[in-house]
Amino acid sequence: MFDIRPVAYVIGLLVATLGATMFLPMLVDIAEGRGEWHVFLETGLVTMLTGGLISLACANAVKQGLTLQQTFLLTVGVWAALPLFGGLPFIFGATEASFTDAYFEAMSGLTTTGSTVFSGLDTLPKGLLLWRGILQWLGGIGIIVVAMVFLPELRVGGMQVFRSEAFETMGKILPRATQIASSISTIYVALTLACAVAYLLCGMNPFDATVHALTTLSTGGFANYDASFGAFSGPAEYVASVFMILAALPFVRYVQMLNGNRIAIWRDSQVRVFLYTIGALVAVMVVTLLSIFPHHPEQAVREALFNITSIISGTGYASVDYMGWGPFLITLFFFIGLIGGCAGSTACSVKIFRYQILFASIAVQLKRIRAPHGVFAPRFQGRTVDDETLYSVLAFFGFFVVSLGVLAVGLGMTGLDFITSLSGAATALANVGPGLGDMIGPAGNFAEINDTAKWMLAFAMLTGRLEVMAVFTLFTLRFWRA
Repeated sequence: MFDIRPVAYVIGLLVATLGATMFLPMLVDIAEGRGEWHVFLETGLVTMLTGGLISLACANAVKQGLTLQQTFLLTVGVWAALPLFGGLPFIFGATEASFTDAYFEAMSGLTTTGSTVFSGLDTLPKGLLLWRGILQWLGGIGIIVVAMVFLPELRVGGMQVFRSEAFETMGKILPRATQIASSISTIYVALTLACAVAYLLCGMNPFDATVHALTTLSTGGFANYDASFGAFSGPAEYVASVFMILAALPFVRYVQMLNGNRIAIWRDSQVRVFLYTIGALVAVMVVTLLSIFPHHPEQAVREALFNITSIISGTGYASVDYMGWGPFLITLFFFIGLIGGCAGSTACSVKIFRYQILFASIAVQLKRIRAPHGVFAPRFQGRTVDDETLYSVLAFFGFFVVSLGVLAVGLGMTGLDFITSLSGAATALANVGPGLGDMIGPAGNFAEINDTAKWMLAFAMLTGRLEVMAVFTLFTLRFWRA
């Protein structure tokens, strides 16, 4: 019989931890003096008490390890349960959001998607703005742990190719996975602090620098202003671009670098392809922008670099309403969002390594057609890709495309237009943030989307963040009978 108690025990602990973090924005509200501090005090106590009681009730069922079913359920359950409590400050705070809007916003935060249902961000209490940043920051470090520990073991989406990368190789330097996680957390915090300091030097006030550092390193994209990153310009955009790129690189490589392997990052083919891709896209976009705005070369380079980096990493900041840049660049932005960063980073979407394996498989198939008797095999990171990994990657692409199509059709059935439905499905499933069109584009938000569509998009955010198949596996009878 399936025992849910070990899963509930871990989820309860994480819920209680989430409740404890609510006291940080409470202190900010006290300092601001707007009388909103009691919201975080009350919701924090309720969240901590609920999580603590769940853990205490299930503590006697904790064993040495989890079964495969329990691991799948835990991976999905954490991301489904935490937004229930993370959204409480939005319901009882100044936004007075509905349950649907609060869950949508919290899910968008924890999955680091960055889509928002709130307008008037410029006037919200600082505590709520900080809470949005904290949700994304926690989601960013959380997804790194999931990508390194859970997803490779669950063998979904081809992530098993990183089992040796994360633990066997690293085991020569750091013997335990907990030590690796600790080192990654330290690096994550250090990069966040460095980003905040850099923003301060660019002229941001301490609060804006803190919140934007949290949402930059998590590649989340929640901003403190309705204009998103358009509230800042010049050096701050370059700083954001650098740190978004750093956050989209595999964090395990940073650990290797700190332990003596100075060129670990550059040896990773993911990193090289990712950087080359950004460079090529920026070059194309700069040439196109100069043909439209010929007298602003520096602005063209800055805006192209910032917005491409933001979308490809899944951060979702926007420094300008690029819906006015013409159909070619709008279409380019749509497909850029389906690329993603490196595995083992805070970035989202399909991920670079899957395209590498896909193209390597296509190249091998072409060779087999030309030389039927030859022996060829796709390779990744200098090693042969086994059939299990290859089939898993191909299955991921199939699931992703089918999910995108079904979701777009479903959104259309709720009354949304074609552009909003398609781009909304893509941005939710790829965890990018802004969509296309006047409603959910870079100058808009998701406030006017109907509630049915919001729940569909929230589910898509969860599904995309956990590599699609980890979620859909729970809906198969054979899995639960195993």
